[in-house]
Amino acid sequence: MMRLRMPESRKRLYKRLLEATGESTKSKALDRAARYYCEMRGDTAVVPVGAIGELLAAAEERGSLTGEEIAAILDCQWLRVEYETEWLVGDGDNR
Repeated sequence: MMRLRMPESRKRLYKRLLEATGESTKSKALDRAARYYCEMRGDTAVVPVGAIGELLAAAEERGSLTGEEIAAILDCQWLRVEYETEWLVGDGDNR
């Protein structure tokens, strides 16, 4: 049986996908990525309006969104999205 060689660019892509998803196998990483894509895109029977469509509709309706509101819309079980902010006033010098 002849085995086809995988292009280096695809090997690098799979390696990055494994790192990004935290999964240990390509099949699990691909499953997670596919589920995330479907959740974001929508336009399916299970997810008619994806998170990207929801985000655009919210921005159009409200005019602007906070980081916290954007994170809440994009958060899903396949890729957790959280918003955190920190304020610092001054130069940080305690003298």
